[in-house]
Amino acid sequence: MAAPLSKPIAPTFSDPLEHRAFLKFRLAQAYRIFGKYGYDEGVAGHITVRVRVTLISVSQFTKLRQGVHFKLIQPEDLLLVDHGGKIQENESGPSRWLNRAAYMIHSAVHEARPDAICAAHSHTPYAKAFSALGIPLDPLTQDSCAFYEDHALYSEFRGIVDDREEGLAIANALGSKKNHGILVATKSIESTVFYFISLEKCCKVQMVVDQAAAARGLKPRLIDPASATQTCERLGSEMGGWFNGIPEFQLLEHEEGKRFEYVPAP
Repeated sequence: MAAPLSKPIAPTFSDPLEHRAFLKFRLAQAYRIFGKYGYDEGVAGHITVRVRVTLISVSQFTKLRQGVHFKLIQPEDLLLVDHGGKIQENESGPSRWLNRAAYMIHSAVHEARPDAICAAHSHTPYAKAFSALGIPLDPLTQDSCAFYEDHALYSEFRGIVDDREEGLAIANALGSKKNHGILVATKSIESTVFYFISLEKCCKVQMVVDQAAAARGLKPRLIDPASATQTCERLGSEMGGWFNGIPEFQLLEHEEGKRFEYVPAP
């Protein structure tokens, strides 16, 4: 008889350098998962992870032809950046170009949300389309209930983010919630990746339901607030996001044949 499958357990590390190496490995994996789903738009989009008082951010170039595609990103393509925007030379890859818009948004989010270990933002098609309506998601399905009263809207678009005030405005709009438009911030890389993927799908479902209902002269049936709240407490929790996100990384490791290995410096 085959042994029962064990429940995934988040890895723990006694060596802070090994933990940092794992986060860089995991963050690069997250980018490649985004690339697999087509969550890229030139050099737009970025994922960051907090490492103590600093951030790891992908190195992106000002010109598209010099950029790194999400599908190609490896740990050595990442930059370690402090909250002042200074690149930590001894712990970064060979590239030294920092995406200013990414830094302005993510540094503000991480500063305002010390609980947020990972934040992700990208310009995905259905989220862009739904965000243009300027309304929150309805509790239409079990999946959308994970975001019930736990996402915010930021409707004051003022061009590309190039100053601190705009980044702070976005962070303020997010507040204590995990989602803002299509910016997701949670306590782990795995849960951030899962909720980002799920949010994009929920935006698509919302528009399909709205269109179908309008064509039939109907109104979509919403899940009642009590049930939506109860469902959010389960599916919208940090553990729920982490547990649902783990299979994405398992599949990537199976496809690539590459898992985390740590070799301490001599």
